[in-house]
Amino acid sequence: MTDLSKILLSADTFSKQEAEKVAERILRDEGHLDELLSIFIKENIRLTQRAALVLCYFAEQKPDLLIPYLKYMLENLYKNPTDAVKRNTLRILQFVALPTKYHEMAIDKCFQYLENKKEAIAIQVFAMTVLSNIVSDYPELKRELKMLLENRILHGSAGFQSRGKKILKKLNRC
Repeated sequence: MTDLSKILLSADTFSKQEAEKVAERILRDEGHLDELLSIFIKENIRLTQRAALVLCYFAEQKPDLLIPYLKYMLENLYKNPTDAVKRNTLRILQFVALPTKYHEMAIDKCFQYLENKKEAIAIQVFAMTVLSNIVSDYPELKRELKMLLENRILHGSAGFQSRGKKILKKLNRC
Protein backbone atom coordinates (compact mmCIF):
# COMPACT_ATOMS: atom_id res chain seq x y z
CA MET A 1 0.00 0.00 0.00
CA THR A 2 1.38 3.40 -0.97
CA ASP A 3 1.86 6.32 1.40
CA LEU A 4 -0.96 8.20 -0.29
CA SER A 5 -3.28 5.20 0.11
CA LYS A 6 -2.41 5.08 3.80
CA ILE A 7 -3.16 8.78 4.17
CA LEU A 8 -6.50 8.40 2.41
CA LEU A 9 -7.45 5.50 4.68
CA SER A 10 -6.02 6.92 7.93
CA ALA A 11 -9.19 8.63 9.19
CA ASP A 12 -12.42 6.83 10.02
CA THR A 13 -14.31 9.52 8.13
CA PHE A 14 -13.00 11.56 5.24
CA SER A 15 -14.40 15.06 5.16
CA LYS A 16 -14.04 17.80 2.59
CA GLN A 17 -11.45 19.36 4.90
CA GLU A 18 -9.45 16.13 4.90
CA ALA A 19 -9.63 16.06 1.09
CA GLU A 20 -8.35 19.65 0.94
CA LYS A 21 -5.41 18.76 3.21
CA VAL A 22 -4.47 15.86 0.94
CA ALA A 23 -4.89 18.10 -2.12
CA GLU A 24 -2.59 20.74 -0.62
CA ARG A 25 -0.01 18.05 0.05
CA ILE A 26 -0.26 16.87 -3.56
CA LEU A 27 0.08 20.46 -4.79
CA ARG A 28 3.46 20.64 -3.06
CA ASP A 29 4.56 17.55 -4.99
CA GLU A 30 2.55 17.18 -8.20
CA GLY A 31 4.15 13.78 -8.79
CA HIS A 32 1.59 12.43 -6.35
CA LEU A 33 -1.20 13.41 -8.74
CA ASP A 34 -0.26 10.37 -10.89
CA GLU A 35 -0.58 8.19 -7.81
CA LEU A 36 -3.92 9.75 -6.89
CA LEU A 37 -5.33 8.98 -10.35
CA SER A 38 -4.07 5.43 -10.11
CA ILE A 39 -5.82 5.01 -6.75
CA PHE A 40 -9.00 6.57 -8.13
CA ILE A 41 -9.22 4.07 -10.99
CA LYS A 42 -8.76 0.98 -8.79
CA GLU A 43 -11.58 -1.19 -7.52
CA ASN A 44 -11.28 -0.46 -3.78
CA ILE A 45 -14.46 1.56 -3.32
CA ARG A 46 -13.39 3.28 -0.09
CA LEU A 47 -10.10 4.43 -1.61
CA THR A 48 -11.80 5.39 -4.88
CA GLN A 49 -14.35 7.56 -3.11
CA ARG A 50 -11.73 9.32 -1.01
CA ALA A 51 -9.47 9.87 -4.00
CA ALA A 52 -12.51 11.22 -5.86
CA LEU A 53 -13.07 13.84 -3.16
CA VAL A 54 -9.50 15.04 -3.62
CA LEU A 55 -9.84 15.02 -7.41
CA CYS A 56 -13.08 16.99 -7.16
CA TYR A 57 -11.19 19.59 -5.15
CA PHE A 58 -8.69 19.88 -8.02
CA ALA A 59 -11.48 19.98 -10.59
CA GLU A 60 -13.18 22.87 -8.80
CA GLN A 61 -10.11 24.80 -7.66
CA LYS A 62 -7.33 23.93 -10.11
CA PRO A 63 -8.91 22.21 -13.14
CA ASP A 64 -5.89 22.86 -15.38
CA LEU A 65 -3.86 20.40 -13.32
CA LEU A 66 -6.15 17.60 -14.47
CA ILE A 67 -5.87 18.25 -18.21
CA PRO A 68 -2.90 15.87 -18.66
CA TYR A 69 -5.02 13.11 -17.11
CA LEU A 70 -8.22 13.58 -19.11
CA LYS A 71 -7.38 10.99 -21.75
CA TYR A 72 -6.62 8.43 -19.04
CA MET A 73 -9.88 9.22 -17.23
CA LEU A 74 -11.98 9.08 -20.40
CA GLU A 75 -10.35 5.85 -21.60
CA ASN A 76 -11.12 4.31 -18.24
CA LEU A 77 -14.84 4.93 -18.84
CA TYR A 78 -14.58 2.44 -21.74
CA LYS A 79 -13.32 -0.30 -19.38
CA ASN A 80 -16.69 -0.77 -17.66
CA PRO A 81 -15.68 0.79 -14.33
CA THR A 82 -17.72 0.70 -11.14
CA ASP A 83 -20.57 3.16 -10.75
CA ALA A 84 -18.48 5.11 -8.24
CA VAL A 85 -15.71 5.63 -10.79
CA LYS A 86 -18.18 6.57 -13.54
CA ARG A 87 -20.03 8.99 -11.29
CA ASN A 88 -16.92 10.67 -9.93
CA THR A 89 -15.19 10.85 -13.31
CA LEU A 90 -18.21 12.65 -14.75
CA ARG A 91 -18.44 14.87 -11.66
CA ILE A 92 -14.84 15.92 -12.29
CA LEU A 93 -15.33 16.38 -16.03
CA GLN A 94 -18.18 18.82 -15.48
CA PHE A 95 -15.68 21.33 -14.02
CA VAL A 96 -12.93 20.93 -16.62
CA ALA A 97 -12.86 22.68 -19.99
CA LEU A 98 -12.36 19.63 -22.19
CA PRO A 99 -9.94 20.14 -25.07
CA THR A 100 -11.57 19.48 -28.45
CA LYS A 101 -9.52 16.32 -28.99
CA TYR A 102 -11.45 14.66 -26.12
CA HIS A 103 -14.92 15.78 -27.17
CA GLU A 104 -15.70 12.66 -29.20
CA MET A 105 -14.88 10.27 -26.36
CA ALA A 106 -16.78 12.33 -23.79
CA ILE A 107 -19.81 12.82 -26.03
CA ASP A 108 -19.98 9.11 -26.87
CA LYS A 109 -19.86 7.92 -23.25
CA CYS A 110 -22.10 10.67 -21.88
CA PHE A 111 -24.83 9.97 -24.43
CA GLN A 112 -24.54 6.24 -23.65
CA TYR A 113 -24.99 6.91 -19.93
CA LEU A 114 -27.80 9.39 -20.48
CA GLU A 115 -29.73 7.10 -22.86
CA ASN A 116 -29.43 4.09 -20.53
CA LYS A 117 -32.41 4.31 -18.16
CA LYS A 118 -30.80 1.67 -15.93
CA GLU A 119 -27.79 3.88 -15.27
CA ALA A 120 -27.68 5.50 -11.82
CA ILE A 121 -29.36 8.92 -11.71
CA ALA A 122 -26.20 10.69 -10.53
CA ILE A 123 -24.28 9.29 -13.49
CA GLN A 124 -27.00 10.45 -15.89
CA VAL A 125 -27.15 13.90 -14.31
CA PHE A 126 -23.38 14.43 -14.46
CA ALA A 127 -23.33 13.10 -18.05
CA MET A 128 -26.03 15.62 -18.92
CA THR A 129 -23.91 18.46 -17.51
CA VAL A 130 -20.75 17.36 -19.31
CA LEU A 131 -22.69 17.19 -22.57
CA SER A 132 -24.22 20.61 -22.04
CA ASN A 133 -20.73 22.04 -21.59
CA ILE A 134 -19.59 20.57 -24.93
CA VAL A 135 -22.53 20.65 -27.34
CA SER A 136 -22.60 24.41 -27.89
CA ASP A 137 -19.83 23.74 -30.44
CA TYR A 138 -21.95 21.10 -32.22
CA PRO A 139 -25.46 22.31 -33.22
CA GLU A 140 -26.63 18.85 -34.31
CA LEU A 141 -25.64 17.34 -30.96
CA LYS A 142 -27.23 20.25 -29.14
CA ARG A 143 -30.54 19.39 -30.84
CA GLU A 144 -30.08 15.70 -30.01
CA LEU A 145 -29.44 16.49 -26.34
CA LYS A 146 -32.48 18.77 -26.19
CA MET A 147 -34.71 16.09 -27.73
CA LEU A 148 -33.39 13.42 -25.38
CA LEU A 149 -33.93 15.59 -22.31
CA GLU A 150 -37.39 16.68 -23.42
CA ASN A 151 -38.40 13.03 -23.92
CA ARG A 152 -36.95 11.79 -20.64
CA ILE A 153 -37.64 14.70 -18.31
CA LEU A 154 -41.33 13.95 -17.73
CA HIS A 155 -40.65 10.46 -16.44
CA GLY A 156 -37.30 11.09 -14.75
CA SER A 157 -36.53 11.29 -11.05
CA ALA A 158 -36.68 14.62 -9.23
CA GLY A 159 -32.91 15.02 -9.62
CA PHE A 160 -33.05 14.23 -13.31
CA GLN A 161 -35.93 16.66 -13.83
CA SER A 162 -34.26 19.46 -11.90
CA ARG A 163 -30.95 19.24 -13.74
CA GLY A 164 -32.68 18.57 -17.04
CA LYS A 165 -34.77 21.74 -16.78
CA LYS A 166 -31.70 23.83 -15.96
CA ILE A 167 -29.81 22.41 -18.91
CA LEU A 168 -32.73 22.88 -21.28
CA LYS A 169 -32.88 26.56 -20.26
CA LYS A 170 -29.15 26.86 -20.89
CA LEU A 171 -29.42 25.14 -24.28
CA ASN A 172 -32.33 27.34 -25.33
CA ARG A 173 -30.31 30.50 -24.51
CA CYS A 174 -27.32 29.45 -26.59
